[in-house]
Amino acid sequence: MIARLPTRMVERPWGRISLPAPFTAPAGQRIGEVWFEPPAVLDGLLVKYIFTSEALSVQVHPSDAQAPAGQRGKEECWLVLSAEPDARLGIGFDHTVSAEAMRAAALDGSIEQLLAWHSVEPGDFFYIPAGTVHAIGAGITLIEVQQNSDITYRLYDYGRPRELHLDAGIAVARGEAYPQALHQGVPARGSVQLVEGPKFRLDRLDGAPDAQTRARYAGPVLVIPVNGQAVIAGETIAAGQTGVAVSLDKVELTGLNLIAQPC
Repeated sequence: MIARLPTRMVERPWGRISLPAPFTAPAGQRIGEVWFEPPAVLDGLLVKYIFTSEALSVQVHPSDAQAPAGQRGKEECWLVLSAEPDARLGIGFDHTVSAEAMRAAALDGSIEQLLAWHSVEPGDFFYIPAGTVHAIGAGITLIEVQQNSDITYRLYDYGRPRELHLDAGIAVARGEAYPQALHQGVPARGSVQLVEGPKFRLDRLDGAPDAQTRARYAGPVLVIPVNGQAVIAGETIAAGQTGVAVSLDKVELTGLNLIAQPC
């Protein structure tokens, strides 16, 4: 098994020409995402870095049960790495919104004002269940861990000439507030359990894992260095990279690393 996962840079209209180290955007390209192609043994999860210079579309993802036959839904989570002073994330609504009101707001653009906007800073962590209407604002760099699915239903896109998916999106969208229990501030140091199901688990480790964490992560794992590094089968995986290991016992960790695994 190859320890370091291959990467794919993805152009987006809201991406950046200049990326934070250690990434470098190809000349003339606006890179919005860096994808780490998952191995077959961990096919259920996808890791991305996201870089925004403009706001993403207001969008929503289906659950497994709502996705087209033979496809996964998409639950995801975000760890904010850097944020400009006015950076924010729109997640859920300020008040209950009916399907009819959501459609009307998507059509006239006022859906942006209906969202609950969260000011963010490095260390903010959000779990985003399927069906949550959301938008990532400008000036943010984050790590996203998600079900390996690219089903996105756009409800509003600031006038960009891209397809909207109002029927499909409103059919799966929750017109409700975002549960505050799904947001936490991750401290600068220490190991923190971030997600435990239903689709994947995710921890931020500070150095080597304890026995309880090793027991929870039986089997292959993804390792995402934040400002640390991992050594897997003699290969060093550094910040800005993602690795895969046959087990957590086979990884040497220093500094801060994320580890992830499908449930």
